[in-house]
Amino acid sequence: MTFFSDLFIDGRWRAGASGERFDVLDPADGSVLARFAAATEQDCADAVDAAAAAQEAWAATAPRERSELLRAAFETLRAEADTLTETIVRENGKAWADAAGEAAYATEFFRWFAEEAVRIGGDYRLSPAGDKRIVVDRQPIGVSLLITPWNFPAAMATRKLAPALAAGCTTILKPARETPLTAAYIVEVLQRVGVPDGVVNLVTPVPTGPLVKTMLDRPEVRKLSFTGSTEVGRDLLHASADSVVSASMELGGNAPVIVLPGADLDTAVDGALVAKMRNGGSACTAANRFYVHESLHDAFVARMDEALAGIRTGSGLDRDNTLGALVSVGERDKVADLVDGAVAEGATLVRGGTRSETGAFYPPTLLTGVAHGSSINAVEIFGPVTAVVRYTDVDDAVRMANDTIFGLMAYVFGPEREAVAVARRLESGMVAVNRGVVSDPAAPFGGVKQSGLGREGGFEGIHEYLEEKYIALSA
Repeated sequence: MTFFSDLFIDGRWRAGASGERFDVLDPADGSVLARFAAATEQDCADAVDAAAAAQEAWAATAPRERSELLRAAFETLRAEADTLTETIVRENGKAWADAAGEAAYATEFFRWFAEEAVRIGGDYRLSPAGDKRIVVDRQPIGVSLLITPWNFPAAMATRKLAPALAAGCTTILKPARETPLTAAYIVEVLQRVGVPDGVVNLVTPVPTGPLVKTMLDRPEVRKLSFTGSTEVGRDLLHASADSVVSASMELGGNAPVIVLPGADLDTAVDGALVAKMRNGGSACTAANRFYVHESLHDAFVARMDEALAGIRTGSGLDRDNTLGALVSVGERDKVADLVDGAVAEGATLVRGGTRSETGAFYPPTLLTGVAHGSSINAVEIFGPVTAVVRYTDVDDAVRMANDTIFGLMAYVFGPEREAVAVARRLESGMVAVNRGVVSDPAAPFGGVKQSGLGREGGFEGIHEYLEEKYIALSA
């Protein structure tokens, strides 16, 4: 398989100014897939210059024209779904089914925002004093720096590129260094369908932090959209403050699952399994803390154990495997250390818990006797580990669920009336009731507390890239 492995600046693929490259590995076997160009300070400056030079013309492009380009990208990616899926599998390591699901999800953002591009609204009204007409126009915010993580290398790129382009903003995409090949492929598709030079640029700066800060210091950059850890998000917010850059942040999570008394066990186990094992648990929305009522605890654990036993682990290129590798051996070891620490703190290992001898694989793992507030309960696991806490009182379960600095995603299983009542009490930007997946391009995605600022997707997503201008006219 051939990969694009250069920077993309002002409509051209090019090596970095230094000529240096870094390895992109297949986490299933450690082999080198490509050597990707490392961007220097000059490359990053060139990308900002290109985006700034293209901004005025792109903003003036008719919404229908922007819409048709996004629609063409959607059609192309849909026709080439297997290519996108394989690229994700090769550099990220996830199972084929997970990668195919991501490819379909990622592609849909281009369709959704193709439709939103022609529906950007405004306002026109008479002032209460009757002396003026108030006109509110929404205009593109300008050059946008888009920073994406490794766990969803396609979906996080399109979830940012599509609304930015639909709004009339030019872009600089900075993918994670673990997974730049998927981003490069998506950028090549946008080039292929006719997006003008300078409108989309791709850089992989080395060293990352200082060069991102350098781009944020440029007055031409008016928007930052970041998906990643809360720790890095805090640093970027500080950096954005110096130039008062508008910042959208989709940060870490620590998603609770509450299984209420009276919950349907089939629904709870099936939904919890999807919420936990989708993407191998490497998702900010992944179920992280399982609070199961004592009346269902033992049966839930037994059923989860049975379900996890049926998961087949191995390379995502084998489509029969349902759990692939983690993105790196380092990430595997981080998950393994969390499990070892939980056992040392008194949890019981029911299943899994062993590191692979080759590749970045970690098996489906089930822990019981986990204490609320324990080490594994307090952090984002980002792996295929189900950690179960037994509880007695529903109010106590809600308190424990909210006892975190994070507030991205939560899950509730139980009789609908009671489950919705609990959902409304949870401090979370998104809640799934009796289901394991909520993500949809047509829905607003984002968190509260230290899980983020702003929303992606839905009607709200395009507004992150628009500014309101008030024009006063004489009545």
